[in-house]
Amino acid sequence: MGEPAAVRHGEHNTAAAEVNPEQDEPPSIPRPPPIPNPVPQRPAHTVPVTDLGLLWQTNLENGLSKAEASARLERDGPNRIEGAKGLSIWEIVMRQISNSLTLVLVIVMILSFAIQDYIEGGVITAVILLNIVVGFIQDYNAEQTIQSLYALSAPTCKVIRDGIAETVQAQTLVKGDLVMIAVGDVVPADLRLLEGINLSIDEALLTGESLPISKHPEAIFDEDDIPLGDRINMVYSATTVTRGRARGIVTTTGMETEVGKIAMMLRTTRKRDENASLPVRALMRVKAAFKSILGLEGTPLQVKLSKFALLLFGLAILLAIIVFSVSKFDIDDQVLIYGICVGVAVIPESLIAVLTITMAVGTKAMASGNVIVRKLSSLEAVGGVTNICSDKTGTLTQGRMITRKVWLAEDTTAIIEGTTDPYDPTSGKVRWPGSAASSSASSGASTPTAEKTDDTIHSSSFSAFLKAIALCNNSSVTDGKTSTDTESMTTATEVPVAWSAIGEPTEIALQVFAMRYGKGKNDLISSEKTKMLYEFPFDSSCKLMSVVYEFPGAPRQVFTKGAVEVMILRLAESEETKARIAAKADELASEGLRVLCVAQRFLEDTDNASERTEAETKLRFLGLAGLYDPPRVETLGAVKQCNTAGISVHMVTGDHIKTATAIAHEVGILRGGEQPTAVMAAGVFDAMSDDEVDALEALPLVIARCSPMTKVRMLEAMHRRQAYCIMTGDGVNDSPALKKADVGIAMGKRGSDVSKEAADMVLTDDNFSSIVTAIKEGRRLFDNIQKFLLHLLISNISQVILLLIGLSFKDRSGTSIFPLSPLEILWVNLITSSFLAIGLGLEEAQPDILLRAPHSLRIGVFTFDLIRDKMIYGFFMGSLCLAAFTSVAYGPGAGDLGSFCNDGWNDTCGVVFRARSTVYATLSFLLLVTAWEVKHFQRSLFNMNPELWTGPTAVFKTISKNRFLFWAVAGGFVMTFPVIYLPVVNRAVFKHDMITWEWGIVIACLVVYIALIESWKAVKRHLGLGLNARIPDQQV
Repeated sequence: MGEPAAVRHGEHNTAAAEVNPEQDEPPSIPRPPPIPNPVPQRPAHTVPVTDLGLLWQTNLENGLSKAEASARLERDGPNRIEGAKGLSIWEIVMRQISNSLTLVLVIVMILSFAIQDYIEGGVITAVILLNIVVGFIQDYNAEQTIQSLYALSAPTCKVIRDGIAETVQAQTLVKGDLVMIAVGDVVPADLRLLEGINLSIDEALLTGESLPISKHPEAIFDEDDIPLGDRINMVYSATTVTRGRARGIVTTTGMETEVGKIAMMLRTTRKRDENASLPVRALMRVKAAFKSILGLEGTPLQVKLSKFALLLFGLAILLAIIVFSVSKFDIDDQVLIYGICVGVAVIPESLIAVLTITMAVGTKAMASGNVIVRKLSSLEAVGGVTNICSDKTGTLTQGRMITRKVWLAEDTTAIIEGTTDPYDPTSGKVRWPGSAASSSASSGASTPTAEKTDDTIHSSSFSAFLKAIALCNNSSVTDGKTSTDTESMTTATEVPVAWSAIGEPTEIALQVFAMRYGKGKNDLISSEKTKMLYEFPFDSSCKLMSVVYEFPGAPRQVFTKGAVEVMILRLAESEETKARIAAKADELASEGLRVLCVAQRFLEDTDNASERTEAETKLRFLGLAGLYDPPRVETLGAVKQCNTAGISVHMVTGDHIKTATAIAHEVGILRGGEQPTAVMAAGVFDAMSDDEVDALEALPLVIARCSPMTKVRMLEAMHRRQAYCIMTGDGVNDSPALKKADVGIAMGKRGSDVSKEAADMVLTDDNFSSIVTAIKEGRRLFDNIQKFLLHLLISNISQVILLLIGLSFKDRSGTSIFPLSPLEILWVNLITSSFLAIGLGLEEAQPDILLRAPHSLRIGVFTFDLIRDKMIYGFFMGSLCLAAFTSVAYGPGAGDLGSFCNDGWNDTCGVVFRARSTVYATLSFLLLVTAWEVKHFQRSLFNMNPELWTGPTAVFKTISKNRFLFWAVAGGFVMTFPVIYLPVVNRAVFKHDMITWEWGIVIACLVVYIALIESWKAVKRHLGLGLNARIPDQQV
């Protein structure tokens, strides 16, 4: 392939010229008749430019007619990647009904109405409707958020139709359209290039290649199946133009593009039963429907809770049988009501609503932390991950190149440090080891200038170096205050402090360095009145870029930059000097820098500047530039947090192993003293068998030159070690790894739509520290779910104990007396407990939340610690409620429990009704205090936040920190009194009566209960029981 010809500055290039958009009448052009489906059998990259018009039935100068484009759009459909089908409103409603807990409540409701207990039946109906409404609102909002991800932008593109250039929606493109692309554009469809000027494409999202690819329309290939990255006459949908401009013909659109093929492959799942016989398929469908109705499909937590609800339902049936057996199965309405009461007591009716609200709050908190949750299962799993596999570029690093080191011909070196914004010439400091010069960029007249006090910095070679990197450069860097010509530039990336840049990353980095010293391209053109004569674009075959400039009253000058190994061959230096340059380049490369050589040549009047081969010879060496993508400022701290939290961070990157190693040391992934296998090239890792990988003492912390399948293999190796993994990705080719990971996280800014669809979460800021935020929020959510589950289950267990033993309380007719009426049970479970549980779900993260090892996702929320505590606390509470009942009924009441007091008030029910009020008040107050006690499973209520407060007032600050929970407790306390003292409500509805001296019993039970809980917590702290028992030192 020949070298591209020079582009004469100021000349009109007819090959790439755009048609005048103001042209009113299209020229009369001959058009071949349309064909049914203008798609050639030959792959587009094998077709010469001259044959493209015939094969795609289009005019290569004037494009399709609007009528033909409209007809093809109707035939082929819109040019878009179809997103996953959203849920309908009916499907969202069915999801709320299809869970075991709701079905259990429905059964209890039906039984209540069947025995004409309309009050209890009505209350349970209200509970079911509340659960459905709350769940529907949350799921509907989540579905709308997910669908909005696909509609964040409506991309447009420039197309030629009827000989007129116009801007249209990208989804209206059809095969055969002529599309114009320029720097900054996202390619709207797969295009076969017709012509191009200095065109480079960033294909990282599609192929994983980290550097832009130079494109050449004139190239033709014989092989049909060469890799996408080698098809330099094609550009593909979703890739980005980093330099130049071009015109191409649309070859495929929508799901037929290379991006669409990957998206389709990801969505196409093969059913395991597709080859099964008809009866087997029918049986499997019935099984699937049964699982769906019972809620045994969904997130891991939802499945666990559905199974738990089925267990509770079985327990409720068992308890009802016990109630019936005590009555010798002489089941009348009273016995049936008592059985239903026991069943209701064992079921946490408000669990679904509380869990949904907690999930909604967690999702919103994640969003405020720059993390969009696409799948609720990830919200549950992210807190328990043990490993993170992160890409380097843009996640651990800033995703923008800076000039890190400069080495000049005089053997002096400049080091750039502390850069926080790669586009800002005033950011950071330039240090010159061995000299008195140190520059901290400050504002100048047009671009920032830096102090220069050393003769080396004043040297002519340094001035020439700055001139070369500024002028041999097509990037544009601006502070947003100076207007620039952006007519051919469709997008620009905004950065903090108003600095923005357009162009290739390496050129931007060099331009910014020149601007530090007031030698930016615009400054030089303005101050020296220079003019570019010729440009020899960068080409992958020669790996060089050169420009020829003329200066008033001075010889023409050639400025060249390129790969060191190529540039050395063109330098007019001695062999000794060339060896010294090569050695220094190797030294910079070993530090993980991308090294460019910069040179200059003064042309004689007789030299032919328009010939590239002549211009790029006899060059004079000016210096080396070492560039790299610097770590984000917050990455080092985030990696340290992960290590402290027991999470291992791995870097999986497509970059060179030296670059990856250097960054890994900077961000703390590598801390020194690791095994030799801690850093590994993907080729070595891929060549190892699974047994060899499993035999490694630890999996690599850094894998360089990583392919998408390397990432998948890394995940499989982690899963074999029982690890739970986060995988980050942004490219289309990262989608398999994102789906394979326990939590796949896509990048929101630079990520492809396909990767976002495959991911469980999306980072809106592409920042690694946001992953730590997600982990912290996931752990907080896990803790809070455990807290409100414990609180609800303590209440249920205490009521079961009370009601079962209450079977022994007989009235004058021998009928068992309810220690709690059905409405008291429902009030406690739905009103008192629900708001307390919601408050616990809103608890802030505990101070030690990132100082513990990850919780086990295999065990889930029902840990042994939770099960043990609910039984012990439930026993404490149930026993004290029994004590309260017996103190009233068998103390002053002398055991006279009246007659028919389960039905309602009569003159014999005074003792029973007062005893019920005492039990109700005791149970309510104990539950209110329990909400504060379970804020931490080990720490004392009186010293729960020693990191924040100590002393006698600490308990008041602890209970008031969570405002919602504080007012839920206060409201529960206040609401106890009207329920007991309001006439009619107390006797007719709740079947209890006013109390007086019995408040002494309530207060005594409360004091004893607090003492019992604090004693048990002290025992746990002493024995080291529970996940959070060992509180780390506060200075850690």
